Order: sequence, then structure tokens, then C-alpha cells
Amino acid sequence: MKNFHFDNNQLMAEDVPLSQIAEQFGTPCFVYSRAALEQHYRDYEEALTGCQHLICYAVKANSNLAVLSVLAKMGSGFDIVSGGELARVIAAGGDPAKVIFSGVGKSHEEMAAALDAGIQCFNVESALELEQLNTIALEKNLRAPVSLRVNPDVDAGTHPYISTGLKENKFGVSMEDARVLYRQANTLEGIEIIGMDCHIGSQLTTIAPFLAALDRTLLLLDELACEGIHITHLDIGGGLGVQYKDETPPSPQELIGAVREVLAERSLTLVLEPGRSICANAGVLLTRVNNIKTNGEHRFAIVDAAMNDIIRPALYQAWMDVVPVLPNDNIPAQTYDLVGPICESGDFIARQRELSISTGDLLAVKSAGAYCFAMSSNYNTRNRAAEVLVDGSQLHLARRRETYQDQLALETPLG
Repeated sequence: MKNFHFDNNQLMAEDVPLSQIAEQFGTPCFVYSRAALEQHYRDYEEALTGCQHLICYAVKANSNLAVLSVLAKMGSGFDIVSGGELARVIAAGGDPAKVIFSGVGKSHEEMAAALDAGIQCFNVESALELEQLNTIALEKNLRAPVSLRVNPDVDAGTHPYISTGLKENKFGVSMEDARVLYRQANTLEGIEIIGMDCHIGSQLTTIAPFLAALDRTLLLLDELACEGIHITHLDIGGGLGVQYKDETPPSPQELIGAVREVLAERSLTLVLEPGRSICANAGVLLTRVNNIKTNGEHRFAIVDAAMNDIIRPALYQAWMDVVPVLPNDNIPAQTYDLVGPICESGDFIARQRELSISTGDLLAVKSAGAYCFAMSSNYNTRNRAAEVLVDGSQLHLARRRETYQDQLALETPLG
């Protein structure tokens, strides 16, 4: 996270002290670095130089319009899983012709809207979806471009909640079913087969599962070619991991280099769907210590952020690094559980951390750019945090803090 660095004993976001951002916008507050987003995207582009490709940022990782617009300006495509995400991409200036629509539960309305928008491709995940999409396309006198999401039954070796490539997962179709569905799709007047998709999970820290899945999909691709069904793009999904603690995931260059070596003799457009690896380490969550509490020998630092702001630790048992924004070596280090004010024992951000802190101190939860605000909620009627994008020395309020009036405006009491 080189764009978040210490200067004169205070943590900075690019050229701006995080303490200044907290003072101006309050806490909890998510802070993103434009330079980091651009560099992480550029890492993929540079690794794909000379290769026909399309990078589709996974919108679900962080769907803020400012984040999406930064990537759209760089020419990124987008991987979406809902009609709402399509609306966000368009509002942010993204090109619908570079949009891939994934997900197991696309509604009739969502498929129709995506067809009207002229998206690049639907990643179809079931026989019924294929039939529904064909019907909708024929009603509109269109042909829907599709790939099938193939489930290769490869263990990604990640948390079970973010594993997607096993037979027990809800995603995609089995290799056996894919053969049948490709043949069926080839007979449907409203369907145009253009690709094959495979996404096996998230936070992958080795290349081996990618290559195992790639080998299996290429076998299927070759079988289909023998039947006259020709695939023009291969979507290997996303899921490349990042460093939260002591992980050593491969770089985009290492992953793509290995994939390109396998595909060297093939004329295929390579599609990728990175999300976490672009935005996770481009963001932090600022939170302030409201209270220090001791139960026997157990110390709690009660902060103003909570599981409604950042659910990864409670949901995935995720480890998030936490550092003081203004370190004070004069305070003795103690072991703390960092917890929020929500009425749940699962409301924690970090456990058993050695920190030199006191009441009122400002903390930064690192690697909070992905799957944090995007998964936030109003649980306990808490207002969702502000989001700020830093661009050098400039600050952009990407999303203002919610108010209670914002929440209540959607509801009506019984008269």
C-alpha cells in the first residue's frame, strides 16, 4: 500500500494527511487513492501488452461511482452481477459494450435492460437462463452474445464462502452439462455463442488453481470446436488475491504470464475480471477510539466503526491490519480487541492486536478498498460512512455520510 505511507510520523493518503481527512469528513470514513487504483489496473494492462484482451473490473468489489469513473477513464470494461451495477457503470461513464453480465439470478428485467444497453456478453449459468435469454432476445429482434460459465470442479484453496469453482457451489454449470448447453445454444436463433467463462473463487494466492481450471476449460473448448462450435473469447474470471497480512499472492504479471504461455498457440481474446486486486489495497477505513474498556485481563478498544461498516472480519474471519494514524510511542503497547458499538458479539474489527493507543486516537484499517463499503449496511440504524477519493493533494467527496433522514425517507409509519 505504497500510496498510504508515513511522513513526519503521520499516515498519509498520497499527499494528504489522513488526520486532515478525518477532521474534514468525520469518522468512520473510507479513503481511496486514485493513484493506487490506476497503478493496479495498469499492472494488468501492461501484462497483457500484445495480447487481444478485455479487462472487466468486478464492480461488486467496490461500486462507488468515483472509483468506477477512474477505471472507465482508463478504458476498463466491467463485470456486473445485477441491473443496479449496470446502471452504476453507465452513470460513471463506462462503456456498456465492455460489460460482462455474470451471476446466477438474472431477472427478466435485468436481462432486457442489458440487451437494450448493448453489453459485451452474458455469462450464462443455467439451462433455464439460456432459454429465458433467448426468448427475450427474440422479442427484441436481437441476438444475445453469450458465454457459458463452466464449473471445472477445481478447489481454489480459499475460504468456503468465496469459493465458486466446486460442484457443491451454486455457480456455473458442470463440464458435462456445458457440452449439452453449448449444443443447445448453437440451435437458438436469439443466441450468439462468443465465449467460455470460468471463475473459481476469490483471494487466490497461487497460480496452480487458475492453470488447473484453464486446462479443463481448454479441453472442452477443443471438443466443441470439433463439433463446429467455435469460441472466440476465454474469460478466466478474477479472484487474484492481495496481501492482507503475510500472504504472498502472485502478481498480475506472474498470473497472466503463465496463462499466456498456455494460450500461446491459440487465437483467443483473453478476458479477466479482477476486483479485489485492483481496489483492496487502494483504500483504508478511518475510525476513532471512543473508549478503552477492561473486562478482567481482556482489553477492548471500542471504536466508532462497526460490523455494519466492515463485515469481512465477522463474515470471513478476515485479518485486517490496523495502525494508528498518528503513532505515539509514549503510550505503552497493550493487547486489544477492536470492537464496534453494535449489539452483537460478532461486532469486531480485529482481535488480540498489540497497539499503543488511547481514547480519541485515530486508527486506519488497511486493505479496506474491496468488499467493505460495498457490503455495508444500516444495521442498528447506523448511517453508512462517507467515502473520499484522494487525487494527489486534492480531495473528492465520493459519497457523503448518510443521515437518519436519508434512512427514514424510504419508510412510512402506519397511520
